[in-house]
Amino acid sequence: MGKLEGKVAVITGATSGIGLATAERFIAEGAKVVICGRRQRTGEAIAARLGADCRFVAADVTAEADLAGVIAEAVDRFGRLDCLFNNAGAPVVQGGIEDISAQGFDAAMALLLRSVVLGMKHAAPVMRRQRAGSIINNGSVAGHLAGYSSSIIYGAAKAAVIHLTRLVAMELGEDGIRVNCISPGGIATGIFGKVAGLTGEVADRTAAVVRERMQSIQPIPRAGLPEDIAAAALFLASDDSTFINGHDLVVDGGMIGGRLWSPQQQGLRDSAAALRRAAAG
Repeated sequence: MGKLEGKVAVITGATSGIGLATAERFIAEGAKVVICGRRQRTGEAIAARLGADCRFVAADVTAEADLAGVIAEAVDRFGRLDCLFNNAGAPVVQGGIEDISAQGFDAAMALLLRSVVLGMKHAAPVMRRQRAGSIINNGSVAGHLAGYSSSIIYGAAKAAVIHLTRLVAMELGEDGIRVNCISPGGIATGIFGKVAGLTGEVADRTAAVVRERMQSIQPIPRAGLPEDIAAAALFLASDDSTFINGHDLVVDGGMIGGRLWSPQQQGLRDSAAALRRAAAG
């Protein structure tokens, strides 16, 4: 029996990367899943491959009516809603603070923050009626520390998502609803190709290149994979985590734990050698 047997989940941004890996894992663990995204042909093909327990709804998560429709589809088709994974994201406005346009800022916040607010808004009444549920929001290590995203606005939005998670957890926890967050580190997905200007399936095919380049940026000597985040989402969606609420689960191989050990030790050796040379001269 799977860990999500009998449960119903909604996963936003599930046509590639983390969302797709999570949908596959949830289905394998017995859940019925409604996925959404903007790429209709891709989404329908994924749903057909995953079978009768998966339903795709074309949706733009920045539009409240679309998100409300995704939640309603899960309830209408499967009778309940046990988990919402607010995962949708994409590259957002780049540049320094002097270069940020108001339009770019607003678009970034609509995608990365407002969609999370609206997803929780429409999931909450369903889960309140059930007196149970798990909401998972996708944060980022960029929401913890500066310098972990190519976009300062992305980092600011993710910091807001992490704190918003805590705030809503305090409210909905009283109704038996858990609200938690996952903060991925360097995960090999197509989003990096999209930052570089590639689109759609072309960007998705660059994940192997990203995987190779990310092997040494954290103590664990490999890149993070979408499956790593899917495993964390499975834990938070399942009954294994029924006493975890308001928590941000960082999944980064130790990236933000501090300075990497080997470069730090080499730096200390280099400094000591420089001091000895200075003393000898």
